[in-house]
Amino acid sequence: MAMQSRDIQMMGTVIHLAIQHDYAEFVLDKIILRLKEYEKRFSANDPTSELVEVNQNAGIQPVKINPGLYELIKIGKKHSTAEDSSLNIAIGPLVQAWRIGFEDAKVPSHQDIQSLLSKTNAKDIILDDENLTVFLKHTGMFIDLGALAKGFIADLIIQDLEAMNATSALINLGGNVMTYGISPNQKDGYWRIGIQHPFLPRGNYIAVLKAFNQSVVTSGVYERTFTMNNKTYHHILDSTTGYPIQTKIAGLTIVSNKSVDGEIWTSRLFGQSPSQIIHTLNQIQDVAGIVVTKDGELYYSESLRPYLIETYI
Repeated sequence: MAMQSRDIQMMGTVIHLAIQHDYAEFVLDKIILRLKEYEKRFSANDPTSELVEVNQNAGIQPVKINPGLYELIKIGKKHSTAEDSSLNIAIGPLVQAWRIGFEDAKVPSHQDIQSLLSKTNAKDIILDDENLTVFLKHTGMFIDLGALAKGFIADLIIQDLEAMNATSALINLGGNVMTYGISPNQKDGYWRIGIQHPFLPRGNYIAVLKAFNQSVVTSGVYERTFTMNNKTYHHILDSTTGYPIQTKIAGLTIVSNKSVDGEIWTSRLFGQSPSQIIHTLNQIQDVAGIVVTKDGELYYSESLRPYLIETYI
């Protein structure tokens, strides 16, 4: 039974799907339909999405939403309001002001940034578990799930593959890789996942990792940038200052059982030092990480040592 694969443009990236199944082409068609459904549900840019409806009703009224979207917003609020967290799903007003990653990216005025900061407090996201409603306390608030949605979607896709009895699969949502089942290309059954080198063109790896039924999520300051007046700005914003986060980290990779956990911890920890990041990850069960600094240093969780095949430092 051979692997069948598909590449599609979606979610602002190229998505690669490889699936092993007796009816792989049929399964790929179903998975692509699912991806379109999930993208529409969790998008802050699709004018017809439920999330946009929540944002449009900021300061006006609560909005009842799909249970999956509600669950992700609840997860996002929990981790956005945690101590020392760099994740903030309420950062939408700043994301919209900078527009990094879009053709109309710009540097907002300092005055505009200061005025928007008051609209980025995740504690002002009011959740009603009984009615599955979300209410944003102030007009101008804007939830952006971009830091979490791909991981949440990857986990949903794995559930779909399980339900369709797929033998194995590799799902790459652009910086977010999910392995499922035994790799048909390796004698030991482990998949080989390359960690992008932050200073070299795409396809050059700084490390190669063995993974089995695991998610590998990478976030980096090199992923989305724009340059203005000879200064380059990256897309990871600091919701305490309103500007791109100041960090020694070039890239952070999280290895976890659930992909949404990878998204959570790459986002929460990005503002910390390499040693702080590794120390924190060592306290969390089934979560490990690899840190690459702007100086080219490589740090990783001790639990990953047996699974790191090669490093190219």
